This record gives sequence, C-alpha cells and structure tokens, in this order.
Amino acid sequence: MAMETSPEKPAPVRQIANAISGWVDRLGVVWVEGQVAQVSRRPGLGTVFLTLRDSVADVSITVTCSRVLFDGLEPPVVEGASILIQAKPSFYANRGTLSLQARDLRMVGLGELLARLERRRQLLAAEGLFAAERKRPLPFLPRRVGLVTAHGSAAERDVVENASRRWPGVTIEPAYATMQGSRSAAEVIEAVRRLEARDDVDVIVIARGGGSVEDLLPFSDEGLVRVVAAARTPVVSAIGHEPDTPLLDLVADVRASTPTDAAKLIVPDMAAEAAGLEHARARLRRALAGWIAHEQTRLDGLRSRPAMADPRVLLDARTAELDGFRDRMRRTLGHRLDRAADDIGHHRARARALSPLATLQRGYAVLQDADGHVVTSVAGVAAGAPMSVRVADGRIHVTTTGTTTATEESDEQQ
Repeated sequence: MAMETSPEKPAPVRQIANAISGWVDRLGVVWVEGQVAQVSRRPGLGTVFLTLRDSVADVSITVTCSRVLFDGLEPPVVEGASILIQAKPSFYANRGTLSLQARDLRMVGLGELLARLERRRQLLAAEGLFAAERKRPLPFLPRRVGLVTAHGSAAERDVVENASRRWPGVTIEPAYATMQGSRSAAEVIEAVRRLEARDDVDVIVIARGGGSVEDLLPFSDEGLVRVVAAARTPVVSAIGHEPDTPLLDLVADVRASTPTDAAKLIVPDMAAEAAGLEHARARLRRALAGWIAHEQTRLDGLRSRPAMADPRVLLDARTAELDGFRDRMRRTLGHRLDRAADDIGHHRARARALSPLATLQRGYAVLQDADGHVVTSVAGVAAGAPMSVRVADGRIHVTTTGTTTATEESDEQQ
C-alpha cells in the first residue's frame, strides 16, 4: 500500500527504509540468472560476497552466500561464470542497500563450460604442460611450414599470402581439418600428427579466424593439448580470439593474435633481412677499412724508424759498443797484469831481502868448521883449526891463528 505523505507530513528516513524492507520481503524467494563479475572472500568470515551482473543490461546486484554453499559447488565458481541462484531479496535498512541472500547455486550454460575449462586448465598447468621451459624456439628460416586450417578459409589465405610476401621461397604444407564442430578436435589432432611425422616440416601453424567461445571449444580439447605438448616440431597457435584464451594458446610454443601475425612470426621479412644484410656488409667494410688503415699506419711508423730505414745502424751501434767493451777489457786486463807484475816484483824484492845470499852480498860471511857446521861462538875454536868462510861468490879456506872474545875486543878499543 502507498504511504500517505505530504510536505506538511513527511515520513522520516527510517520509516521509508522499513517500508522498502517490508516491500522487498513480500517478494519472497526468487531464482536469478546472471554472470559473476566479482568474488570477494574476506578472511575470518563465513560469508562470500558476489557481484552478479546481468548478461545484457548494465545492471548488477550484490549476493551474499555462505562459505559452505560456495565452496561445495563443483566445478568451483570463477569470475565470468554464468550461474543460477535461488535467493531471498533483502534490504538492509541501516545502509539502504539491496542484496540477495543465496540459498542455492547452480552453474548453467556458458558459465558451466568456462568453469570446466578453468578446471581443465588448472589440472594441465599442474602437470607442467604450460611451463615456459617447455617452449621450443621457432627456426629462423623454416624450409617447410605445416598449416592446419580449414580448406579455402580466410585464415589459410592470410597465412599463405603474408608468408609468401615476406619470404617468397617459403613452402606451405597444408593439412586441412574441420575447425569447428564436434569433429574439429579429432581432425586437428590427426592433421598435427601427420605434419609431425614429416621430417621436412620445421614448424606447424594451427590457424582459425576467431569465433565465439563455443566455436573455439575444440581448441581447448585435452587430447589436442597433449598432442601439441608432445610434438617435437614447434607449434604456433593462431586462433585469433583475444577476449578468451583457448588452452591451445597456452600449450603452443608461440601464440599469434591472428593468422597474419602468425605469418610474420614464422618467416622473416626478406626486405628487412636484405636491408639488415646490406647494413652489416657496410659496417664490415668500414670496420675492415679502419683496421687496414690502422695497420698501415703502424707499418708506416715501423718503416719510418731509423733501424728499419737502414738496418746497418743497429750493427754500427753494436759494433761501436763492442769496440768500447774490447778497449775496456784490454785496459782492465793491462791494469791487472801491471798490478800483478808489481806484486811479483815486491814479493821478489822481499824474498831477496830475506835471502842469505843477499846478506852475503852486503859484505857478510858465514864461518864453518871442517865438518860444515856454522861457527856462532869463539868458544870451542882452537888455534890452527881449519875453517872455511862462505862469501857471496864462493868459499875461502882459512886456518885460525887465535880468537878474541867480544869483551876483550871492547877492552882493546877503550
């Protein structure tokens, strides 16, 4: 029932809020379908807060759900999933907010598919099939490119034309398969295996020109993901669908946003490579010319040195140096010989001075008796005894007539 209010009798805020709360309560339990825009789990709370958005209009509403109900849903609810909720509308008067208190949750339609794909992605990621270290690099210039696509499709035309325009010598080996529908995954797997078995195929491109999420479901097939992960040949995924990412994009060695982008990735641009080669050749010429000029400068510097201009200069300098050493050696040897001769003369003079013959030459004589004994005292010399006197040039044989002692000789002198 409408409330009776007027400018003279306005209703307070609490009354209006309580009235709205009462009207909302009369709505009862309802079933609501929408897309999960946001999930908020606050630590320590037993309530999970969801933001449910209308799939067509720009309208959203808050949903409160018990943690037990939310965590018990299989597959788990993820952002972007479409869900069906049995809920009781509730108006919180204190804050003036409207929310839905969920009593039952169900995955429906596309949301259920996306949730299953998310669950599959998590399982395959846990196995390491999407790890970066498993990615293989693309060859710089592949001899033959394997192309998995639909026969006569725009994706085939984009890849072939752009690859041939960039590198005319490239060879495209098509392996046609249905790129949509229930048979698509099996045919794509068979095409990849055929190309993988060929030794002359250097890279495999799986191309499709985009599509809806349902159209791209074959490219999230677990069998296809495992075949691509086990392939020895690098695989490029060119599904061409930006909003959603099929699992093929995650397991492929390289992801291309479109088939045209795939053509740019698998073969280099011949014009750009030719320009780069010419630039490298010019740099090589400059480097070689600079090196030759540097070495020529060094050679000219070496040739300008006196030793290189006239090699005899070194010999002349060494000859003069050798002559100087020879003169010094001769002088040194002469000085040493002179000092040695002087030393010999001095030793000879000292030896001669100590020689008895030199003493005799100074007028001294040696008196010996008949037995050859040197007479050193007058004692024991009798008168008339034969004696010999040794002088410098011989002997004098004499006979003593008498003897005089030193004392007697001193007395006579006095």
